[in-house]
Amino acid sequence: MFPIRDHNPSERTPYVRNGLIFLNVLLYLLTDPLLGGMTGIWDRLALYPAAVMHGEWPWGIVTHMFLHAGLLHIAGNMLFLWVFGDNLEDQMGHAGFLLFYLACGVAAAIGQIAGDPQSTIPMVGASGAIAGVMGGYLLLFPKARVEVIAIIIIIIKRFIIPAWVLLLAWFGLQLFSTALAQDDGVAHIAHAAGFVAGIIFAVPVFLRLGGRDFWRITQGRPPHLPLVYTPSRIPEVRR
Repeated sequence: MFPIRDHNPSERTPYVRNGLIFLNVLLYLLTDPLLGGMTGIWDRLALYPAAVMHGEWPWGIVTHMFLHAGLLHIAGNMLFLWVFGDNLEDQMGHAGFLLFYLACGVAAAIGQIAGDPQSTIPMVGASGAIAGVMGGYLLLFPKARVEVIAIIIIIIKRFIIPAWVLLLAWFGLQLFSTALAQDDGVAHIAHAAGFVAGIIFAVPVFLRLGGRDFWRITQGRPPHLPLVYTPSRIPEVRR
């Protein structure tokens, strides 16, 4: 199950969100073994918790969030950033959103290091930073309408659900996987840490906008009229 769009895209051009997507895609093209082949960059810029704990390669705390390990990895991350990033940038401003995004990525890295400080397995991906974006979105726009595609074996269905349902379900999955100590190659601790950091870092913005009064005025959605989309060919699940 993954989101394809929300019903309240930003009215202003989200230059930072678009720039982050461009930078991530560019570095993926450069470092993929079958494309750019510059795997040395990938090796040097990944996050190695054990190395950081020994005072080596500390830049990985930041640079890891611009690298990806495969096509599905980057496609999934950029899709979530595309759907949820624009409305936050609209409320935080371009510079504020960039700082927020980087801070969430750093918090995710610190969480992963704290969870397994002796790990020598490289961690890459924007997932932690994007998890922070999702956490901030949950705080500011919990009732935004989000279209979700669910693939069940060969059946594809389209749902329209409140953002909080999707985001809390995703966060619950990260906590569940972390509790199981699931060794599936996914940094669930970083995801959870980034998500919580995103909520915390978005609190000042939430209070500046009016706190609960902001929810009351906007009904928990981005503060502008929804966009009317052309009907999708994917059938919608009826109640």
